[in-house]
Amino acid sequence: MSENSAIHQDRCDLLIIGGGINGVGIARDAAGRGHSVVLVEQDDLAGFTSSASTKLIHGGLRYLEYYEFSLVRESLREREVLLKAAPHIIQPLRFVIPHAHSLRPKWLVRLGLFLYDHLGGRKLLPPSKSIDLTSSVAGVPLRDELRSGFEYSDCRVDDSRLVVLNALAAARSGASIRTRTRLVSARRSGDRWEAITENAVTGARSAIYAKVLVNASGASVDKLLEQACGITPRSGVRLVKGSHIVVPRHYDGAQAYMLQNPDRRIVFVIPYEDDFTMIGTTETDWTGDAGPPSASPEEVRYLCDSVNRYFKSRIEPRDVVWSFSGVRPLYDDQAAEATAVTRDYVLELDAEGGAAPVLSVFGGKITTYRRLAQDALDKLAPHLETATGDWTEHARLPGSDLPALDHGSAIERLMEERPFLGRPLAARLIRTYGSLARTMLGDADSLAGLGISFGAGLYQREVDYLVENEWAMTARDILFRRTKLGLRLTEAEAASLEAYLSLRRDGLGAADWPSDGSLRAGIQ
Repeated sequence: MSENSAIHQDRCDLLIIGGGINGVGIARDAAGRGHSVVLVEQDDLAGFTSSASTKLIHGGLRYLEYYEFSLVRESLREREVLLKAAPHIIQPLRFVIPHAHSLRPKWLVRLGLFLYDHLGGRKLLPPSKSIDLTSSVAGVPLRDELRSGFEYSDCRVDDSRLVVLNALAAARSGASIRTRTRLVSARRSGDRWEAITENAVTGARSAIYAKVLVNASGASVDKLLEQACGITPRSGVRLVKGSHIVVPRHYDGAQAYMLQNPDRRIVFVIPYEDDFTMIGTTETDWTGDAGPPSASPEEVRYLCDSVNRYFKSRIEPRDVVWSFSGVRPLYDDQAAEATAVTRDYVLELDAEGGAAPVLSVFGGKITTYRRLAQDALDKLAPHLETATGDWTEHARLPGSDLPALDHGSAIERLMEERPFLGRPLAARLIRTYGSLARTMLGDADSLAGLGISFGAGLYQREVDYLVENEWAMTARDILFRRTKLGLRLTEAEAASLEAYLSLRRDGLGAADWPSDGSLRAGIQ
């Protein structure tokens, strides 16, 4: 590839392919160390696997059965780090394990919970304990034959917002985050990579000259290495599909449940977005031959049966209001079953003979993304002339300067400052943006000052903020990744939002919006 003045050219230390949690985590760490970074993502940030998790920051209690003590220890330590780094999108959650006599014996569960309490140096969360389901409120929604169980602590997370916050942090340190941009080709030229990228919206191409290429493309990690870079990967990736369903709130109480199934798989039942319950996940090998992943009727039935095995109130497939599926690109350790495949990560560095290095990320879980990023930069240190280290351990993410574990006071303060919001909207904004809620609201002193209402508490001011500051482009970006308001808006309201975003892309704005709020002629 010759340097062509007809296309834009960039030079950087790291070119990162992939805008999931691992890619943005590495971008944040690298930019914070003073490196020049360009990150390209062919779709939206967290557009695939990183927005389709069970939305937990957890040690992985079931991984103890596979003797992954090191992974569980690291995950539990990271749980405490991340809880302090982003308390507005990560909150503690108590899990109830109803004891089923025909499955794991009590002593084994109790031993696992003892290890879980002590492996990671727990400080912020309460310990596990045995509970009597016949007298505990946690037992009220459960079937009468379930009489005892256990409680333990983990954390929930808004996974797609965790990705966006890391991208914001990277950008604040100088990284260039380019969504809707795909890698066309990459080849080595001496001690550098020469890459061509293309923007899917404008068609514009860029030539990027980078010291290091980071392949964090998730499920495409091996294909990108082979097809775009011409390198045969030494490690393999095993694609495992996980599906979740969401139903109207299934029980009262803030507790979640961890259910053991006869096939020894685990299903979580988790309070979700105030009025809903999320149930998942399944684990099946994925070939990708049938198009984008979606929950199959068999998976939906499996998850419903898991709940009905334990709860008095039944759910059926017709109760599902939303489902989502993701493909986890796990490191292939040749495990016999998908559920047994390791969740640990492998970083494969190809830099033999002094060639320009490429680092490929295999596996990993959302809880350990920060450590993965640190290990990646440490591994690349000889090629970037930088010191190894861990600067992110005590660094907070954007919007996180709120009292840890105390959303209530932050919500009250926002309501005092902006009484027109009301509690439900103020609470959602704090949980979504933290202290950045004030930045998003700007000088608005009334609901009218927030502009067009799209429904469910979503206003033009928030939409504009997400487009201008958080790389949102489509209604789906906003309704299912930046927020979860897609669960609440009607189809007509979602279409109205898409029409407004189309106006923005055409260079128009609120002044061009019909006074009756209807769709502009010609926009579908």
